[in-house]
Amino acid sequence: MPDLHDLVTTLAAPWVVLSPRSGQLTGTGAEGVYARDRRILSRLEITVDGRPPKPVHVDEPASSTTRYGAVLDDLGDAGHDPTVTLLRTRQVDGAGVTERITVVNRSHDTVDCELIVALGTDLAGTAAVRSEAAADLPAIEPTADADGLHWDDGSGVRANVAFDPAPDLNQSWRLKVDPGESATVTLRLTASFPPATAFTIEPPAARPAYDGVELDCDDQRISRWIRRSLDDVAGLQLAADGGERYLGAGPPWYLTLFGRDSLISAGMLIPVDPQLAAGTLRALAAHQGSRVDPAAAEQPGKIPHELRAEVADHGGGLVLPAAYYGTHDATQLWITTLHKAWRWGMPEDEVRALLPNLQRALSWIRDYADPDGDGFLEYIDESGHGLANQGWKDSRDSVQWPDGTLATAPIALCEVQGYAYAAAIAGAELLDAFNLDGGADWRDWAAALRERFRATFWVDGYPAIALDAAKRPVAGPASNMGHLLGTGLLDAAEEAAVAKQLASPELNSGFGLRTLSTAMTQFNPLGYHTGSVWPHDTAMAIQGLYAAGHPATATSYVQGLLTAAESFDYRLPELYGGEGIDHETTPTPYPLSCRPQAWAAAAAIAVVVAALGIEPNVPAGTLDLTPATVLPWQRIKLEGVRVGDHVLSIRVSDGMLTVA
Repeated sequence: MPDLHDLVTTLAAPWVVLSPRSGQLTGTGAEGVYARDRRILSRLEITVDGRPPKPVHVDEPASSTTRYGAVLDDLGDAGHDPTVTLLRTRQVDGAGVTERITVVNRSHDTVDCELIVALGTDLAGTAAVRSEAAADLPAIEPTADADGLHWDDGSGVRANVAFDPAPDLNQSWRLKVDPGESATVTLRLTASFPPATAFTIEPPAARPAYDGVELDCDDQRISRWIRRSLDDVAGLQLAADGGERYLGAGPPWYLTLFGRDSLISAGMLIPVDPQLAAGTLRALAAHQGSRVDPAAAEQPGKIPHELRAEVADHGGGLVLPAAYYGTHDATQLWITTLHKAWRWGMPEDEVRALLPNLQRALSWIRDYADPDGDGFLEYIDESGHGLANQGWKDSRDSVQWPDGTLATAPIALCEVQGYAYAAAIAGAELLDAFNLDGGADWRDWAAALRERFRATFWVDGYPAIALDAAKRPVAGPASNMGHLLGTGLLDAAEEAAVAKQLASPELNSGFGLRTLSTAMTQFNPLGYHTGSVWPHDTAMAIQGLYAAGHPATATSYVQGLLTAAESFDYRLPELYGGEGIDHETTPTPYPLSCRPQAWAAAAAIAVVVAALGIEPNVPAGTLDLTPATVLPWQRIKLEGVRVGDHVLSIRVSDGMLTVA
């Protein structure tokens, strides 16, 4: 898989450009311009008089804009000061990419130079680029148009580049630039696509700026983290059929609707963008499972894992249909996100319209999620070409015993049981509130699950990550247990036991929560799910720790995320290394990590809201505000919190709470 971390990302979904710090696209690795699961352009290289510019600066004023500065050493005045520079301003919008290439002459003489732009593409699918199968694809020959070039792969995908001014020949321009003047060449890249077979990936009608969300704090790092994260959230927004907004999970591989990722991200962002959650819920409900199809892992009532325009062959036998349902937690998360949106003020008529989907989702939990009838939700890939693991840790080695042996499927993950308990209780409350039958039955179901979990999952004083095919609890501390906090599945003593595990140096890296304990044989600080740190995973544990009354441990994790955010210029990646603060001053980047990434960006809002203890119940007419007794800050003010029809400003200073 090509590395991503060191690439500069310019984003306005569904379009994204990934380049090195030079701004050049050389056709290697993951470099390129992407849209709607295709690499639209793989090469965009500039030379001046046959030589590449010397890069000196990258500026990222917004997620959708990047400015690259370079010097042209062989032009201009003699001496050590550069006098002729090349500036590239790359702007991405929902319909394409505009690139302005400007030669600036600050020398004493007129500069006469030849600018050449080399372009190329293979129009490869993102799955082929990710698996590196695209390396064997031939480049497509361009066809000249009146104002530029186009490439067509025969499938209906067409890339178009228009130039202004028109080139002289073969994308070359003869530029004569007087002293103190500049000359600009502009490229506009667009594309057209055939009708999607399953799902259309579109830009939103309007991209929110989140101007009303302001944070003032005695630790300026949190303000910078919030602002950068919300800018990325805006860039990651997409629209489904009907214009419903949701977040694409992460560029370039995951810029589409993902059940788990989009729900967790939207749920974290409800306090500042409740309409995003409503759109995500409706977009997923429109594709809720309606039949039994093992090839797609579809079942009636099940919420999909991911929706794409076409089949994705990721290599290594992993071939996912355009509509793929191989997730064992998205359905429960859909229910709890609907419940949270309702509590925060989602209009009653909008909630009512989704109640049939709620009932079908609850039916999936009862009728399909527990195929062997043992009372726990377990999964196994029946297709032979889908995901072996179907929780958020979906890599093949994510569930393992202390000696490194992989657990055998069917697998019942601990957090999936926690999500199911929370979904049953949340679903029951919604059923009761809207005068529908079944609330009492779901409370009974949840109570029985709670007792079964207590009797079966605990090992060595903590919940096992999972039960394996033989119904044995898979020992070894992992971050999954943090997701149980706040679900209601555990009692206070059990939550305290989990909090104690999370506070241990084996799991707390100082930069966030390790996915796997350092005590495990196969702990790897750069293992995808076996020792690395994921910001959203840490944020979900933080939410649970604050809710369960363990603020000191929660605050230590907030401080760890802030330290990590600072080291990543406040754009936290999908994941990073778990070596820990005792061994390195900044976390080691994970080379393949998406950056930005939806739930990593959403984590910034989630941890602040959790620390402030904001718990509305708009249907009941209540708002509970209980700031943690141990906070990472002495003074913090969050503006732009949306509760129903109200926009609130919440301030905590020296232990005093003020709401306006």
